[in-house]
Amino acid sequence: MKKKVLAGILSVVLSAGVLMGCGSETKTETDDGTETTEEAAAEETETESANKDVTIGISQFAEHGSLDNCREGFIKGLEAEGYVEGDNLTIVVDNAQADTGTASTIADNFVSKKVDMICAIATPAAMSAYNSTKDADIPVVYSAISDPVAAGLANEDGSSIGNITGTSDALPVEEQLKLIRKILPDAKSIGILYTTSETNSESTIAEYKELAGKYDFTIVESGISTIADVPMAAADLVGKVDCLTNLTDNTVVSALQTVLDAANEKNIPVFGSEIEQVKSGCLAAMGIDYEKLGEQTGVMAAKILKGEATAEETPYETISEASGYFNNAVAAELGITFAQEDLDAAAEVFDEITVE
Repeated sequence: MKKKVLAGILSVVLSAGVLMGCGSETKTETDDGTETTEEAAAEETETESANKDVTIGISQFAEHGSLDNCREGFIKGLEAEGYVEGDNLTIVVDNAQADTGTASTIADNFVSKKVDMICAIATPAAMSAYNSTKDADIPVVYSAISDPVAAGLANEDGSSIGNITGTSDALPVEEQLKLIRKILPDAKSIGILYTTSETNSESTIAEYKELAGKYDFTIVESGISTIADVPMAAADLVGKVDCLTNLTDNTVVSALQTVLDAANEKNIPVFGSEIEQVKSGCLAAMGIDYEKLGEQTGVMAAKILKGEATAEETPYETISEASGYFNNAVAAELGITFAQEDLDAAAEVFDEITVE
């Protein structure tokens, strides 16, 4: 008789344990009285995070095609991950017009508005955003940074130095040198105009110098401080070299037409570093697609906003491959013919010069 009683008590206790959540699934009651498991609750929390209204401040250092494409790509990347402007996303865009002081003011303003994230496009904007957010719990996601390590935004191993991460537009320097040598077999010197305050430009020039001898080139660089210095520096440089190659230097790219005018007077080619420069009058480029770079940045940003990652724990990323761009109209003016194999393999070929 005692055994039957004990067995009955044990059965009741075990049944109660299951009902109270001692089994594999813990059930909780929602606001409307229905029950849900921990797993379902976690999925619901993640969905709520993705649907939460957020505000992102975009600080763009200068106004030119490549950075504009990067910004548009960033917005597309966010949209692909569920953040849609006007729905659950507010975007505030400000442009520093290639002025570092203005970039700092923009970053400070975003911090005072307590935005949920800052997207900084180009190195000076990213450096300003990082400095402004050191005492604020606002993640920074950058894009179009040629050398995050040299800019002090990442460690040597690619890891973040703080609440900041993003994407790099490091140029495919060796591929560009190969292209220049193929198109200009007799050229001996390449001119590079750059802004002395842009650390990314200095590190890229160092890479050019390191690799130039391999392709029998000499690099001749000319540094400027402001956009007002471009006309004189460009006119002087084109008299010393066989061609020019542009970097993603924001000040110089903002004055691209001035550089092209100086080169055209001497009938020397100017090679670009991305699609917009070739579209606007550069001869050719082995460069990157800035819209794709922006999309990649947008996906990274969405993961941080959803809580799937943190900026501190996310190493910066680079775009995986270089793309070829050619302008037949510029080639015709210079008396140059592209190899058909290069045109066939190109990401895009232009038959006219389009200046926007």
